[in-house]
Amino acid sequence: MEKEVHQENKMGTMPMTKLIITMSLPAIFSMTILAMYNVVDSIFISNYDMDGFTAVSLAYPLQLLLISASVGTAVGVNSLVSRKLGARDYKEANSAATHGLVLCGFTYAFFLLLGIFGVRPFMTAFSGGNQRVIDAGVQYFTFVLCLSVFSIVQVMIEKTLQATGNMIYPMLFQLLGAVVNIIFDPLLIFGIGIFPEMGVLGAAVATVFGQFCGMVFAVIILFKKNHIIKIQLKGFKFNRLTVKNIYAVGVPAILMQSISAVMMLFLNAIFQAYGSIVNVDVFGIYFKLQSFFFMPCFGLNQGIMPIIGYNYGARNKQRMYAAIKRGVIIAGSIMLIGTILMWTIPDVLLSLFGSEDSFTDVDPATLMSTGEYAFRIISLCFIPAAVGIILIAVFQAVGKGLRSMMMSFCRQLIILVPSALIISLTFGVKYAWFAFPIAEIGALIVALLLFVNLVRNDFKKLN
Repeated sequence: MEKEVHQENKMGTMPMTKLIITMSLPAIFSMTILAMYNVVDSIFISNYDMDGFTAVSLAYPLQLLLISASVGTAVGVNSLVSRKLGARDYKEANSAATHGLVLCGFTYAFFLLLGIFGVRPFMTAFSGGNQRVIDAGVQYFTFVLCLSVFSIVQVMIEKTLQATGNMIYPMLFQLLGAVVNIIFDPLLIFGIGIFPEMGVLGAAVATVFGQFCGMVFAVIILFKKNHIIKIQLKGFKFNRLTVKNIYAVGVPAILMQSISAVMMLFLNAIFQAYGSIVNVDVFGIYFKLQSFFFMPCFGLNQGIMPIIGYNYGARNKQRMYAAIKRGVIIAGSIMLIGTILMWTIPDVLLSLFGSEDSFTDVDPATLMSTGEYAFRIISLCFIPAAVGIILIAVFQAVGKGLRSMMMSFCRQLIILVPSALIISLTFGVKYAWFAFPIAEIGALIVALLLFVNLVRNDFKKLN
C-alpha cells in the first residue's frame, strides 16, 4: 500500500518540471532509439537494394496500420487506467489493464489474416507492376504481419505500465528490441559471418526477433514485479462498459494513426501518377528521418498524458495546466532543432540512403536535389506539429479521443491530400510538398478551437 501512495503522490505532488522530466525522459530516450533503429533498418535496406527500399516505402502503410491498431488500443487502456488511478478506483484500473492484454489477441487475429491474404494484392496494386518491388514487399511484410503478436503485446504492456507512472521499464523494453534489431540487421541482410545473406527478408527477421525479445522481457516484468495495477486473467470476464471506455479513446486513436497510412497511399498515388518514383523514395526517406524529431515529441506525449489524466481525475486544474504549458515549450524546442537540421544539412541526411550499386530505376543526383528541396519545405510544419502533438495528449488523457481524431483527419486527409493534389495539378508535382505546412497550420487552428471549447466546458468544472 505504501508503494501505491508513493506512486499517486508522484503525479499529484512532485514539482511539475521535475515530474515531466522524470516521466518523459525514459519515453523520449526509448522513442529516439526506436526512431534510430527504423532509420538504420532503412539505411541497410537501401544500401543493399533500392528496389527493396521502394517496396518497404510503398507498403509502409501496412505497418502503420499495425502500429495504429496496437498503439491506439493501448492508448485507450492507458487513458482509462490513469484516470481510474487518479480517482483511486484500483479495481477498475486492474480491470482495464487486464482487458487490454486480452484484447491483444483480437488485434493479432486481424493482422495474421492480413499478412496471409492481403500483402501480395496490396503490393500488386501499388507497385506500378515492378516485379522486383512486389517480391521484396511480399517477403518483408508477410513475415512482419504474420508474427506481429510480439509487438502488439509489448506495446500494450508498455502503455499499461506508463499509465501507473512507470516509464523506466517501457523504455527498457523498447531499448532491448531496438538493440537486437540493429545488431541483426546487417548480419542477416548482407550475410555477415555465419549468417546467410537474406536481403530484405533478413531485415524483417531482425525486426521480428527484436520485437520477440522485447515482448518476453515485458511479460516477465509485468507478472514477476509488483505494480500498482494487477493483471487478473484467472476467471476473467469481458465487461462491456470497460471495453466501451477503452475504445472511446482507443478507436479515435486507431483511426487517427491509421490516417497516416491512408495519407501515404494517396500521396504515393499522386507521385506515381506523375511518373515520379523519385518522389516516392524521397517521401519514404523523409518519413524515416522525421521520426528522429517526431518520436521524441511522442515520447514527451507519453510522459505527460498520464500526468494530465491523473490530475484531471483528481480535479487538480492548476497542475494539469502546468503540464500542458511545459509540454508545449519542450515539444516546440525539439521541433525547432529538427527544422534547423532539415534546412542546413539535408544533403548529409539524404546521403545516408542508397549506394552506387543499389540504385536501379532512380538517378542518385535527382534523388538528392529533389530531397533537399522537399526537406526544407516539409520541415516548415514541424513547430505547428509540436503544439498539435501536445494537444493530442490533452484530448486523449481526459477521454476526448474523438477530438484527436478530428485533428488528424483535418491534417492528413481533409487538408493535406487535397492540397497536394491541387498544388500538383496547378503548379506541378515539385511543389506538392507545400501541402505539409499548409495542412499542419490548418490542423493546429482546429485543435486550438477544440481546446478552447474544452477549457470553457469540462475544465471549468474542475477545482
